[in-house]
Amino acid sequence: MLLCITAHHRNTSFELLERLAVDAADLSRSVHDAHAAIRGAVSIATCNRLEVYLDVDAPDLLARELAQRSVVEALESLAGVDEAAVTQNAELLEGAGAVHHLFSVAAGLESVAVGEEEIAGQVKRSVQVAREAGTTTPTLDRAFQEAARTARAARAKGDASRTGRSLARLALDLVGSRLADWGGVNVLLVGTGQYAATTIAALRERGADRIRVYSPSGRAQVFASRTATDPTNDLAASLIWADVVVTCTTRLSIGADDVPADARCFIVDLGLPRNVDATVGERDGVTLLDLETIRLHAPLVHWSAEEDARSVVDAAAHSFVSDAAVEPAVVALRQHVLDLVDGEITRARSRGDDDGRVEEALRHLTSVFLHTPSVMARRHAAAGRAEAVAGAVETLFGLEVGASRGSRATPLSGAQPFEEGEQGEAVGLGR
Repeated sequence: MLLCITAHHRNTSFELLERLAVDAADLSRSVHDAHAAIRGAVSIATCNRLEVYLDVDAPDLLARELAQRSVVEALESLAGVDEAAVTQNAELLEGAGAVHHLFSVAAGLESVAVGEEEIAGQVKRSVQVAREAGTTTPTLDRAFQEAARTARAARAKGDASRTGRSLARLALDLVGSRLADWGGVNVLLVGTGQYAATTIAALRERGADRIRVYSPSGRAQVFASRTATDPTNDLAASLIWADVVVTCTTRLSIGADDVPADARCFIVDLGLPRNVDATVGERDGVTLLDLETIRLHAPLVHWSAEEDARSVVDAAAHSFVSDAAVEPAVVALRQHVLDLVDGEITRARSRGDDDGRVEEALRHLTSVFLHTPSVMARRHAAAGRAEAVAGAVETLFGLEVGASRGSRATPLSGAQPFEEGEQGEAVGLGR
């Protein structure tokens, strides 16, 4: 059964999201190792969300209990966050709801800046990290691979991402509304990760030509040579020099005492945990924009563009769930036919078929024979007839088809199963 436990900017305060900022690989391993029935776990940790996708081999009620317990206990251990804080905010999604949510997240439709570019890469990296940690499964892999394909299709269909939307660009738009011109503005960038690269691109689009880079980890020189910016090792002097400061790192915390008294600047804090203490914004001459402030100012994208992208996500999620619904029947049929063919090949070899021509012919015939039933099974599943497919396979071939897991959304509130166009139900863990 595929499940997702998610805490994000719509259901959780940024203060709590800061406390939930844990290493994704550590979280996946901790959840995966919590119980033998948890076959896989993939975690997504970004500045706006913490999510764990689980593949649990257990009946529905037990699967939900194991998912909740494993994630809560892992967060208690790794982040020191008590159970109540998690259960009162995070949501549990299951089956089709979890799939739809993953596809929406990858497409940027659940981001603060709808259509942002970075999230698709973060989702892709999260499953790669899980693979390296040995905590993913074929089911989770397929879901994340399809999520990546859906994200590309959604960007092609809608134009929400064609404007290059991201948190960095949104924040710079807010700052730019108070500047006459970006040309000649002194910009200090703290951090050298993916957000830093995106920020530099956005700054140059706006005409900024004086960019200095500081890295708490000492990578400023290499990053600056790659991005044609100026490296610095003197943070205090650079804070005095800067008109705009953008922080996007996990390795630095700037307090009020770190900002010189005569500093006059805008500070954009894109870090989670936050890089800049809230008291810095109380200093005369300093305007602080953090993630929560940016969220409050996030504009709505053009309605038709977002609806186009969402229609792609809806269709892709429905297709994925439909395929999963008939997968046990298709697998059972394929295995049955392949077993029969293997038997015939063995008999052919015993009768002297040493050149392999009989085996080649039988393998080709098997592929041709199985193609149409596989295609038709998925078409019937898409039309809501997955149970009829399973029944037909059992009746005609005498096979036992196992129950499909993860093909229906069964929220704790008892909402109806996922249908085409539906986004799935979310259930608060503490309700």
